[in-house]
Amino acid sequence: MKRTLLLLAFMAPTLFTSLPEAAAQSQSWQQIPIPQLPAFKPQQPKRIQLSNGMVIFLQEDHELPMIDGTARIRGGSVNEPPSKTGLVDIYGEVWRTGGTKTQTGDQLDDFLEVRAAKVETGGSSDSTTISFSCLKGDLDDVFKAFTDVLRNPEFNADKIDIAQKEEDDGISRRNDQVGEIAHRESVRLAYGPDNPYASVPEYSTVAAITRQDLIDWHAKYVHPNNIILGINGDFNSAAMEAKLRAAFDSWPKGPAAPKNDFKYSPARAGYYLVEKDDVNQSTIHMVGLGTTRDNPDYYAIGVFNEAFGGGFSSRLFNDIRTKRGLAYSVGGGIGTNFGHPGILQVSIGTKSQSTVEAIQAANEDIDQLATKPITDDEIQRAKDAILNAFIFRLDSPDKILSERMTYEYYGYPPDWLDKYQAEVKKVTAADVKRVAGKYLHKDQLAVLVVGNTKEFDKPLSSLGSVKKIDIAIPAPPAEKGDTGGKPAADSNPEGKALAAKVAAAMGGLPKLQSIKTMHVNIAESDNGAPPNPVDVSIEFPDRMHVEVETPQGALTIVATPDGAFMSMAGMGTRSMPPAQTKEMLSQLHHDLVYVAQHANDSSFTFTAAGKEKIDNVDADILDIGGAIPWLRWYIDPKTGHILREKYKATGQSGPFDGETNFADWRTNDGLTMPYKHENKQDGKETSNAEFKKIDVNPTLDPKLFEKPAEAAAEKQ
Repeated sequence: MKRTLLLLAFMAPTLFTSLPEAAAQSQSWQQIPIPQLPAFKPQQPKRIQLSNGMVIFLQEDHELPMIDGTARIRGGSVNEPPSKTGLVDIYGEVWRTGGTKTQTGDQLDDFLEVRAAKVETGGSSDSTTISFSCLKGDLDDVFKAFTDVLRNPEFNADKIDIAQKEEDDGISRRNDQVGEIAHRESVRLAYGPDNPYASVPEYSTVAAITRQDLIDWHAKYVHPNNIILGINGDFNSAAMEAKLRAAFDSWPKGPAAPKNDFKYSPARAGYYLVEKDDVNQSTIHMVGLGTTRDNPDYYAIGVFNEAFGGGFSSRLFNDIRTKRGLAYSVGGGIGTNFGHPGILQVSIGTKSQSTVEAIQAANEDIDQLATKPITDDEIQRAKDAILNAFIFRLDSPDKILSERMTYEYYGYPPDWLDKYQAEVKKVTAADVKRVAGKYLHKDQLAVLVVGNTKEFDKPLSSLGSVKKIDIAIPAPPAEKGDTGGKPAADSNPEGKALAAKVAAAMGGLPKLQSIKTMHVNIAESDNGAPPNPVDVSIEFPDRMHVEVETPQGALTIVATPDGAFMSMAGMGTRSMPPAQTKEMLSQLHHDLVYVAQHANDSSFTFTAAGKEKIDNVDADILDIGGAIPWLRWYIDPKTGHILREKYKATGQSGPFDGETNFADWRTNDGLTMPYKHENKQDGKETSNAEFKKIDVNPTLDPKLFEKPAEAAAEKQ
């Protein structure tokens, strides 16, 4: 240690006297020579095109023992019928959750979970996708599941219901976030309210979507000539190509997806207001129609956007936020997209009290582009920011693959990105000034403001005429099946045939329609308790008398169109509220005999909705509605017997999803009925009922349905 200290002491004079000389050689960091960066040549995927038109990209990456694949399919939400907006969202979810012809979605979940693998589907505005991800050793199993979902989806009706409920939930919450409101309404202003890129689902359009719509969509778009498939990961390209050819070469070519040619109708310049009195900040979007990325101006636009509104050093940020302190966020530029025009937009987030001032500041910055163009220094900073970030677009093999698939999908040349850096470098100050003057004009912008007008610094009308935008969410349609007894339009031939099949299995339509009254003795047990005798008398279509033996005595419940009541010896009679009366009559109208009697009634709707496995039976699903509240039957295709029914009802704890499983079908007096019923509410078993005796067309005493004399009744 002493020797080291002595050595440093000896050398110190030399070290410190040499520092000024070194500093003199380089007085500024800008004089430090920067070597030329090596040429960037990312690994390109291998492109293959099958004879049926399917395009495949293979990108080897041996860093991890993983293999990922994505198929992008032409046709997206912009191709939906306007009356069924939301179709691709539902399709994109149920395509996967609905399972295939060989296994349900839940079974597929279990299959993939034990392998830590994924098979996922989705939809977007321009396309739908199906992807997989797995360990290299599980490729054969997972790829088999992937191709099964790709080609053989089942679109299980129950999963459609779940997806529709999720979509409805999203609709109900779409006005909760100011940012979501501003984005949605600014898109409508930029593209026009009738443009498919601006469409949004409503309760009614989601409710209109059927299983057949999903089947038809799949049949229309999912063909090899509409698919671009990319595989990335730890594989040998030659072996993978052979595997893919074996899987897809024999798949016949189908019709090409239609070309999109949409009309764009930007809103007139002016001020548009969404009033939100529960916020203390304003969200401002100044919008117009942008352009596409194959526009020769694209590179100059990119440099302009970065300099004018692209980051912390941009003009908008430096002026409106840094100098004036008017905004917590600000930015924008001339939007560009691959397949359709982007949106030209200047966006500002500001406190309510500076709303009008912030808009005026943005207008001033736009005006100054003509008198104070973007400078060479600003352009150089913008180029540096763009080029320095460029590498992160291609810093992994999967990103390179994704880029190449995008170019293929939209018809861009495969080397489109290769010239990106060179084209950006060539952009001049004159180019930037030209595109600014060509595309950005404040008097052509629709200015959307979402905020609390009571707190604005000045009325928005001080800037010009204001049009208020109504963002109220249209109410949902009546529950499916509830058409007030009027003929409905959603029966289908398959559904009518299923209804006829059930009627035949129960004894035939003439026999069913001859039934005017029924008397049934039932032994019913709740939650495993000893069974109670239940006596039910029905006079179709709308009178029911139920007597239940309880430890406290006989409980009588009666429902008629005039009302419903319950009575018990020693406790008097109590009328039921109208809602309970309606619920009891609804239960009566879900009676198997009553529904089957109307198998040929045009006021009832019978819609076949696919298949679902019940135990070991591939049951046919039949949705019933129209003159009665919605009901779903699961039917044995061999016997015509109903295996299960689902419905919606309301109990003492509120609404619930009801389910009854039927078994032990017997024939008595020409009528075939299930003698065992297992009842569930919200998936939990609630009771079991065993029919002991069924009498057809007994003579019923009219007094069964009469309320006891008022003197003996408990007054309401």
